[in-house]
Amino acid sequence: MADVIALARQLGHAIQEQEEYKTIMTAKDAADNDESLQALITEFNVKRVAINAEACKTDRDDETLKKLNEEMRTAYSDIMSNEHMKAYNDAKQAFDKVLQRVLAIVQQSADGQDPDTTDFSEDCTHDCSTCGGCG
Repeated sequence: MADVIALARQLGHAIQEQEEYKTIMTAKDAADNDESLQALITEFNVKRVAINAEACKTDRDDETLKKLNEEMRTAYSDIMSNEHMKAYNDAKQAFDKVLQRVLAIVQQSADGQDPDTTDFSEDCTHDCSTCGGCG
């Protein structure tokens, strides 16, 4: 088993050498260091907490809830239109595809498929009983 663990660690290093990994880390750093983006995220979280607090009240004010929800949606929209958040989301989608492929190959290999030919399929339901074959 130690050999498999060592190989998993090597795989971890290889993943971190991928361009998609480097891109997502750069985008994450840029988003983390964007003070205006962080302020928007804080504002969004404050609105979310306020909505939860208001919703839990026995004498909640529906107008206040409506106003808070609108403010939270605006904050969310502002977050998602931020250039650093857009870059992070794009990088995350690209990196997630790499991870999906790696995990699919590992899982399918553990299920007995040929590691040299198995691969991720966008159509995969992960229910092999419905499968016509991967790849």
